[in-house]
Amino acid sequence: MNVTEATVTDTPGHAPERSAAVRDGLGVGLAVGVSGLAFGAAGITAGLSVAQTCALSLLAFTGASQFALIGVIGAGGNLATGVLGAVLLGGRNALYGLRLAGLLRVRGVRRLLTAQVVIDETTAVASAQPDRAAARVGFYVTAVSLYLTWNLTTLLGALGAARLGDPETLGLDVLGPAVFLALLWPRLTAGRTEGRVAAGAAVIALATTPVLPAGVPVMVAAVAALVALVPPRRRPRPGSPGEPDGAGGPHDTDGPAGPDGADETDVRSGPDVRKEGTAS
Repeated sequence: MNVTEATVTDTPGHAPERSAAVRDGLGVGLAVGVSGLAFGAAGITAGLSVAQTCALSLLAFTGASQFALIGVIGAGGNLATGVLGAVLLGGRNALYGLRLAGLLRVRGVRRLLTAQVVIDETTAVASAQPDRAAARVGFYVTAVSLYLTWNLTTLLGALGAARLGDPETLGLDVLGPAVFLALLWPRLTAGRTEGRVAAGAAVIALATTPVLPAGVPVMVAAVAALVALVPPRRRPRPGSPGEPDGAGGPHDTDGPAGPDGADETDVRSGPDVRKEGTAS
């Protein structure tokens, strides 16, 4: 969903709305948090220690950016390149913060703590609630449940992968890219524009991989997002300039067409037919 389009009212929340917000928050937090198992294993596969993998989840707490970073590190890329890519992906959370600032209305130290958990899931749950009180409940329930579950499963995944020995011998080196693709898939199927951006990024990345250091092709491929800035081409209306003569049918005139395709301003022949809006 587009988390920036939802509207939340100032109406005081009632018990049913708050209960629903709690259910939404727990459902999202627990379901998404389990994927921390995959991140923990992928971090060990990329060459991080258990402590480093867990620190990423504790401090970064944004799945796509974390997977992007360990993907670059696992491929032998430069740490600075990986961090830059992770920051670019996490930049959307700053936009979410602008949307939620007026909704949550937190100040002081609470503002810093709240900013840590402004991510896709918390913003989506908060924005889906019918009133401000329920939105706050949904946001914080999602944040706490997801943060705890994500970090616990990261630890379990990292410990499990560390006990298995060399991850590459078991084929676990593909875990990070596979999970990242799973996170990306809903975006790829959202519409034609998203598909064109993904296809363009893939072409750019494949073309630059042989000549650029690991991790840099992913950054260069980001220019494909410029495709999304090009507005879609609109088909000309029947009778508009550029439309072939006769394309709109034999009764086309310069007036606007009605719901049945008839011209609402057309004055046809006959004594009983008058221009719309003329008094009888």
